[in-house]
Amino acid sequence: MKRRWRTAAAKTREGFADSLATAALGMMGEGADAPELRVVRRAVRWAIVPAHASEEPPPDLEKATAWLREHSLPLSALGNRSVAEDVHYRLAYKLDGKLAAKDTYKRRRRCFNAAMTYAIQRGYLDENPLAGLERPSTAASGPIDPRVLMNQAQGREFLTAVSYVGSVHRNRGRRLVAFFGCILYAAMRPAEVVGLKLENCHLPDQGWGVLTLRETRPVSGKKWTDSGERHDKRGLKMRDPAADRPVPIPPVLVAMLRAHVKEFGTAADGRLFQNERGGLVGTSSYWRVWQEARQYAFPPYKYASPLARRPYDGRATCITDWLRSGLPVAEVARRAGTSPEVIDRHYAGCVDNSEEENNRKIEKTMGWASADTPGA
Repeated sequence: MKRRWRTAAAKTREGFADSLATAALGMMGEGADAPELRVVRRAVRWAIVPAHASEEPPPDLEKATAWLREHSLPLSALGNRSVAEDVHYRLAYKLDGKLAAKDTYKRRRRCFNAAMTYAIQRGYLDENPLAGLERPSTAASGPIDPRVLMNQAQGREFLTAVSYVGSVHRNRGRRLVAFFGCILYAAMRPAEVVGLKLENCHLPDQGWGVLTLRETRPVSGKKWTDSGERHDKRGLKMRDPAADRPVPIPPVLVAMLRAHVKEFGTAADGRLFQNERGGLVGTSSYWRVWQEARQYAFPPYKYASPLARRPYDGRATCITDWLRSGLPVAEVARRAGTSPEVIDRHYAGCVDNSEEENNRKIEKTMGWASADTPGA
């Protein structure tokens, strides 16, 4: 962790800590009065931060830290196949015994492998003890669940509902209408919206505009960032730190952003979105508004369904709309800031209502048009 800390982003540091703390569950050893697994994980996550090396653990972690110091297995124990399998189990499963998400497992395994590579370089191990162990195949995750996607009417109703949230208390909802509009109509990640500045927005009086994305402000927690603030300051995901990503935006979003700037102005550093104190919009703040708006926008049976459960579902809705409009996968991936492979893997099952139209296109191209085909 100390070696990785200097060059890693805050989220990466947190990911490494989570991965190694999870692996530590498989190396607890045996002894009376063993602490609960959740407490063990918290204790290791705390102890693994380089800045905590000379500090005493917090009072609620003292017993767990002392127990682990006494009972944890040495690194060499990973040479025992059963110990290695226990560690692998912890990486692949959650504490409740259910399979962890595919991406969660991949991140944990990647970080653990990096630690094992370092151990081999230092001469502590001869080989990676998890080599050859594979994630359970039943843990595979499929494409985006189509039930989370909003149609156009639902999207409009949802954004209207957002404007009513906290209407008598600091305009909590109205401050976030355009924020969620950026997710729903430009497929932006929430951390990208948090960092969006007016100088990077082309918002004409009429027609389409362009947002040139250059910065993300992910939430990682104060102990993981160099600045000591909860929000890290990074370049775009999957991009060179100096790269940007121009995203064309429709007139409806242009109008939202212009109205937002007129009503709320910008933060001191030019950010479009700010809380009532001028600070960064926190994850918990926009999450609460999103959940309250769902109650206003959808009937009870829809509110109880997976429909738009998370802000990220708005991004999925936008990406799906782009695909259904006929935009090439490569262009959808570019606008969304991801790879064509990710689009194919996660969204293939969502574009399922255009099969008949696609079949007609094939018939026309191949000269197969028949009397049963419209327009034949």
